[in-house]
Amino acid sequence: MSLGELRVLGACPLDCPDTCSWVVTVQDGKAVKMRGNPDHPYTRGALCVKVNRYLEHTQAPDRILHPMRRIGPKGSGRFERISWDEALEEISVRLRGIVDEHGGAAIWPYVGTGTLGYVQGSEGVAGRRFWNVLGASRHFLNICSAAGNTGLSRINGTPGGMDPETFALSKLILLWGTNTLTSGHHLWKFIQDARADGAHVVAIDPIRTRTAEQADEHLPIRPGTDAALALGLMNVVLSEGMEDRDYLENHTNGWENLRAEILRYPPARVAEITGLPEPDIRALGVRLAHTRPTGIRATMGIQRHAGGGTTMRTIAAIPGVTGDWRHPGGGIAYSTSGHIHLNIDTRDDLLAEPVRTLTMTRLADELDESVKCLWVYAANPMSSTADQNRIREKLLREDLFTVVMEQFPTDTVDYADIVLPATMQIEHTDLHAGYGHMYLMWNEPAVEPPGECLSTAETFRRLARHMGLTEPSLYDSDLELAEQLLSSGHPSLTGITVDRLRKEGWVRLNVPQPFVPFTDGFPTPSGRMEFGSEPAYVPSHTASATRGAYPLTLITPASHTFLNTIFANNPELLRRSKGPRILVNPADASRRDLSDGQRARVFNDNGEFEAVVEVSDKVQPGVVASTKGHWRKLSRGGSTANAVVDARDADMGRGAVYHDNLVELSPCTS
Repeated sequence: MSLGELRVLGACPLDCPDTCSWVVTVQDGKAVKMRGNPDHPYTRGALCVKVNRYLEHTQAPDRILHPMRRIGPKGSGRFERISWDEALEEISVRLRGIVDEHGGAAIWPYVGTGTLGYVQGSEGVAGRRFWNVLGASRHFLNICSAAGNTGLSRINGTPGGMDPETFALSKLILLWGTNTLTSGHHLWKFIQDARADGAHVVAIDPIRTRTAEQADEHLPIRPGTDAALALGLMNVVLSEGMEDRDYLENHTNGWENLRAEILRYPPARVAEITGLPEPDIRALGVRLAHTRPTGIRATMGIQRHAGGGTTMRTIAAIPGVTGDWRHPGGGIAYSTSGHIHLNIDTRDDLLAEPVRTLTMTRLADELDESVKCLWVYAANPMSSTADQNRIREKLLREDLFTVVMEQFPTDTVDYADIVLPATMQIEHTDLHAGYGHMYLMWNEPAVEPPGECLSTAETFRRLARHMGLTEPSLYDSDLELAEQLLSSGHPSLTGITVDRLRKEGWVRLNVPQPFVPFTDGFPTPSGRMEFGSEPAYVPSHTASATRGAYPLTLITPASHTFLNTIFANNPELLRRSKGPRILVNPADASRRDLSDGQRARVFNDNGEFEAVVEVSDKVQPGVVASTKGHWRKLSRGGSTANAVVDARDADMGRGAVYHDNLVELSPCTS
């Protein structure tokens, strides 16, 4: 008997600011169609090129559907199917043994951004109650936005900024180090609304991306010198006498220190640092000085270098100097996550004693003999984390008990001892909040999980029960967890309940529209914007280092067809990506006897990877670019760009430095 047709509202879980609302059509228990929700004010009915294939992905033939145990050498990817009882028993015995012999801190729960759910994923730190009971080490998830979050918090008290919808009201839009049409394309509709009303759009980016090609103006800045440009633009604002003196006097601290720093960066000096023509810097500075409101969109790529935190802090000073925070459509938008005030109760009181914190991007350094269990979920560090070759060496340790909860046989799965099958978004309950808009989103499961797949929360509930743990909060249901999240009492959540979210699918935070942050002061101890007295420009490693044998700066931007390493095994999206490629300026290609379509070896002291050369003036001389996200085992040569990326820290927040590495290129000989 036919079950009929259902339309189920859900939300995209992936690491993208747009967190789209979607509608899944279900016929006879099977998901047959997915589309963007046309009723959602930000999604407006559209999904991205990646998520358009999401249903296909959930039904892919390489989906992991059952628990597995390793039967071959680590790295071989050879497993046998086992039952859940067998998996839970083996895991329980191993974890108990590790805790008894080495202490809970010998366990590293390594969670990533594979899902940003507050129930099932990283935003709610899923599983941490369980790990706290065992006394496991803390995991510092710093891979994405840590430097920028810290820099913005130092000046504004929060990483939260503009509501991106208010870009429709901007008259000057600076897309600074962000490729909007690839990474968060829904913002473009609001930019188009602004352009229809006369706004001027400038892309500031080392690469002439698809976004830069659509902008009114593109400034191909030298990587890692953005803070110097910000200082130069503010220098022109001062020379024009257009600083907002009233705003500076009544809403900021430290202006005299910043003013002195700005005066040290006239356009001529900034041109030398950034590689941009002095007239272009001066012209944009004049436009900035006289255009209100100016909205700045700067996302995570801009802060992935040695001076990333300082860069965000200095760019964020601009709307304080110009007074743009007074206006709808003025200010800076990095992430709206600072405006989300859910009650994330990880029950840290369950820890018997303080534990150490292990850092995500330092996996190669910190996965030493003191770590006896690595538990990976919503992450693929073998492909996505820097210093790839050393990570592989550590994952080969026979004394390291590795458990991976996954949907597909990723590079990391190949090194697991036990693999646990994980649900995908249409198969479980979750609560989401976009970091690029002002809406809470509900994801209702549309279909039953295939095979024996379990959600993250259910996996930890079953494991806790199998281990005989008695802490009641370990067994809270998904709906109970969601109700707890909404119980913070913050005014922005007034009127938002689980029942309402399940019925409506999404609800805007209880804030004004248009939303102008900081009208009642900044969330700093003084209530003011804090310019500080630290340096306002910290150059990237590649901007300050002696280049020697490695004269090219490598940046690794997001792919248009993958999201981090998700979808990199989808045959059609893999075909569209054309495999690992590297953009090389014609002058640099000529010096190395490289031609378009040729395979090149990209290398430094860390390692090497192979990529197909694309000779193009989309990058300036001295800069090369290769998109992130490829899997090692699907790439020729068995390495990806992360084989050459350093595991260094940025200046703030221990942020990652994916765009701050020196390499050399040579033709492949075989």
